[in-house]
Amino acid sequence: MAPPLPGPLAHLAPLLGHYGYWAVGALVFVEDFGVPAPGETILLAAGVYAGAGRLNIVAVAAIAFVAAVAGDNIGYLIGRLGGRAFVHRWGRYVFLTPKRFEAAEAFFGRHGGKIVTVARFVEGLRQANGIIAGTTGMHWLRFLAFNALGAALWVGLWATLAYLVGDHITTVYDEISRYQLYVVVAVAVLVAALVVRRAVRRRRER
Repeated sequence: MAPPLPGPLAHLAPLLGHYGYWAVGALVFVEDFGVPAPGETILLAAGVYAGAGRLNIVAVAAIAFVAAVAGDNIGYLIGRLGGRAFVHRWGRYVFLTPKRFEAAEAFFGRHGGKIVTVARFVEGLRQANGIIAGTTGMHWLRFLAFNALGAALWVGLWATLAYLVGDHITTVYDEISRYQLYVVVAVAVLVAALVVRRAVRRRRER
């Protein structure tokens, strides 16, 4: 018998009950190229099921990892093929001029690996980081390596925690998510500082 899933995970019980590993793979995959889907939530729910013996935790982690990497690569392809033209055509309406876009490309080229790895843990960035990487022209092999690293850390953390703590996972998740905000703010401040530093250095060189 399947264990009752706690709180916000409960609505995924029928999906996991009927489709099991397929549900995990499909939702993680589509979430990672921008489709609104509960990819992280299904991973937590599957970890709880695995802890109760309903699923195999190694299979859950392996499927989620492959789906996460594949989904982000679809996003990268979308950004690579259509993103640049889209930005140049419509970017001026949101003050993203070609000059500013070139600066963003240069910044992502230098720091993109760190962003791709960390983005996996941030709602919103997780769904968009592949598209951003493709749009800004990040080299595919570089993106693939950091994307795989981020996926491994993300899957490893949530699958292991859900497997070990079971129906207490929502409490643990809420606590970690609360500190995530501080991490995001710290990263944003760091990025802003790097951008300002680069702008000042360019001005001095001129």
